[in-house]
Amino acid sequence: MTEKGTVLQKIKELSKGGKLSCTDARKLAKDLDVPLGEMADLCNEIKIKIYACELGCF
Repeated sequence: MTEKGTVLQKIKELSKGGKLSCTDARKLAKDLDVPLGEMADLCNEIKIKIYACELGCF
């Protein structure tokens, strides 16, 4: 699993205006080997909103 700081940085890089699409969040989670639940928690931690949720994961 990837270090938390690295994941947070990648989330910030991909997000636009405090938002991240579900597709991007799921792809990032897969690429960094982060469970979806943890990805959701990390996004919440830094106030990034997941939009266009496709699977109800976020």
